[in-house]
Amino acid sequence: MQRPETLTDNCNTPTPEQFARAILTHLRTSQGKDPDHASTYDWRMALSLALRDEVIEPWFASTRATYEAKAKRVYYLSMEFLIGRLIEDVATNLRLEDIAADAMKSLGLDYARIVSDEPDAALGNGGLGRLAACFMDSLATLGIPAYGYGIRYEHGLFEQHFKDGEQIETAETWLSQRYAWEFERPEVRYDIGFGGTLRKKGRTSVWIPAETVVASAYDTPVVGWNGAWANTLRLWAAKPVKIFDLDSFNRGEYLAASEPEALARTISRVLYPDDTTEAGKELRLKQEYFFTAASIRDILRRLDSEGGSVADLPNRVAIQLNDTHPAIAGPELVRLLVDERGVDMAEAIKIARGCLGYTNHTLLPEALERWPEPIFAKVLPRHLEIIREIEAAHFKASGSSVRILEGGDVKMGELSFVMAHKVNGVSALHSDLVKETVFEDLNRAYPGRIINETNGITPRRWLHNCNPGLRNLISETIGKDWPADLDQLEKLVPYADDQGFRDTFRNVKAQNKIRVTNWLKAGHDISVDPEAMFDVQIKRLHEYKRQFMNLLETVALWNDIRENPNANWVPRVKIFGGKAAPGYVVAKQIIHLINDVAAVINSDPRVKGLLKIVYPENYNVSMAELLIPATELSEQISTAGKEASGTGNMKFALNGALTIGTLDGANVEIRERVGAENFFLFGLTAAEVVARRKQPGYSAAAIAASPKLARVLEQIEAGVFSSGDRDLYRGLVQDMRQKDYFLVTCDFDDYFATQRRVDAAYADQDNWTRMAVLNTARVGWFSSDRTIADYAKDIWNAHSLTRG
Repeated sequence: MQRPETLTDNCNTPTPEQFARAILTHLRTSQGKDPDHASTYDWRMALSLALRDEVIEPWFASTRATYEAKAKRVYYLSMEFLIGRLIEDVATNLRLEDIAADAMKSLGLDYARIVSDEPDAALGNGGLGRLAACFMDSLATLGIPAYGYGIRYEHGLFEQHFKDGEQIETAETWLSQRYAWEFERPEVRYDIGFGGTLRKKGRTSVWIPAETVVASAYDTPVVGWNGAWANTLRLWAAKPVKIFDLDSFNRGEYLAASEPEALARTISRVLYPDDTTEAGKELRLKQEYFFTAASIRDILRRLDSEGGSVADLPNRVAIQLNDTHPAIAGPELVRLLVDERGVDMAEAIKIARGCLGYTNHTLLPEALERWPEPIFAKVLPRHLEIIREIEAAHFKASGSSVRILEGGDVKMGELSFVMAHKVNGVSALHSDLVKETVFEDLNRAYPGRIINETNGITPRRWLHNCNPGLRNLISETIGKDWPADLDQLEKLVPYADDQGFRDTFRNVKAQNKIRVTNWLKAGHDISVDPEAMFDVQIKRLHEYKRQFMNLLETVALWNDIRENPNANWVPRVKIFGGKAAPGYVVAKQIIHLINDVAAVINSDPRVKGLLKIVYPENYNVSMAELLIPATELSEQISTAGKEASGTGNMKFALNGALTIGTLDGANVEIRERVGAENFFLFGLTAAEVVARRKQPGYSAAAIAASPKLARVLEQIEAGVFSSGDRDLYRGLVQDMRQKDYFLVTCDFDDYFATQRRVDAAYADQDNWTRMAVLNTARVGWFSSDRTIADYAKDIWNAHSLTRG
């Protein structure tokens, strides 16, 4: 199979002058502006559209090549695609970054300023969505035909703001302006039903939905490295069947006239609506079914258009479920095969299982979705019938007693497992624990179904783009081929002992820190010392990630500095970033406390220049791209056995940060690869966590044995950080004293002592740099290109059309 024609193959790469003309053309014809009256938004849109034009040919060529080869396609179903800004991403993968910058300069514009005007697409929250985005990049880079399927959220998660230290959520407005990268596909529309009744028809049922919305497609091309291949991210927007009720309007019922549109749009309006209420649960279940059902119908339509048969579906289609959110894909595919195509139920289940793979991302039982049967029956009555048949078939085939329907709930983790031919964890430790904990019985019933595929990150965005200083140093040292072959970073290992290389490496980090310092001052009016250690924990706020332990250690350090201000302290800037789910009360209290502690510590003259806490609002991909290259100490401190993998840990190490962390998730594999001597390990192991929880009074005993921790908790209780209010954080402290499920108290002393080892290591800047170089040099294995190649081989049986 010949590789498709591409930009580079045809030598069609534009000159800066040609590209500047393309930008001017779009400024006039797409934006309706002349250069003298164009705003930053206009210029940014013109630049984006000129870049998008360059994606079209490889995108078309890739589609043609896939149809001609009748190649197996991968379909990646995910509630989140945290793609971030795309101008730099697209320019880099097309190898047009310098041309675009020169073109903008020739037009009298600052390329960096125009790029920074692009809003982040609000299509995700944390690691799950960013992993999906990295996978789309790698699928295109490897030339594997693929579609990503998700929801085109109008408002995404939320914008995070702080008011008196508390998290305040406001609507994310990323779509208030035109989104440059997408193509609306009005011809691709599917009616998606909810609720209603069932009518018996022979041995099956006919579902008559009570409510119907339309899933309308929007496509964003995803181009890989060197523009050699491009796939599609297809997002679904919910629209009404009947746009506008003119009769109601003419009767003066103006709100009622628009009600169908408002109700439909609710489905694709917000990512993760608060599901602490029955209405919230129903909406979230509708969201999950909406995008999954539209995607499955689209997959079958494409199969039909190629003349494929449903019996051959597993040979033509690989569907990957990114967590349990799209778990309804199994029952929906079975429904379509049985109810609309006349396939026997047992055969339909077999066909569906041959297509489906399930990625598990959690060991937290509460994170494996369960839907109350009454809500499920109300929203998806036919699917509940089918799940009962899937469960019966599972019992018969495996002899297992594990139920999908149990205790009045529909268990989506078990459903995903039973309907998948492969179930993968996302780090070696996590996959082992999946077998031993959440799916222990199913693992016995289906031996060999659980495999491991350790996560990875795209080096294009997470080093080449976000860290130009380090990119240039690496390219000058080992050549420019490493972004598509990250194992080449191993060639840097000998340079860890090269004084000149270390000096340049350290200078790159210093420049990245100055960039963050300037950003904090200009955008947040926060002053920090770029000479201080940048100690960073940026991730979703959750108790198991233990931002609270980081904060408690910071307060203990503050106490020590105040008591001995003339000691040889290593100055630190502690940077936090991340959002808490709107209904997650404890996580939001932790955010409030971080900000309250920051207000006290940052105003204390006794620690000025030695300790500062920074918590910028509204953490997102763009903020991560700024902070990660500047980070010197990466906080990966989750309770062992709770973090599935992590990908932030990989991004930090790739950019030359040292890790302080537990033996959790991919930390285990990172430590093995970078060397134990280049990793600051602390804390209980996963097995020790389990054993410790069995000991009565473990948290009280840990506090009693730790004067430093006891003092910090007493300070919080006494209102030191809440203007004397003793009740504000009483619940947080009581949790530490009474249950502390995530073992903050048990790991605290070891964490504090390890932080002092970090201080000692940081004092020797030359050796610290050597350790940092080795982190960068030895983490090439954590490329998402490697991860996707393993998925293709071990799960999908899918092949590249650009590589041998």
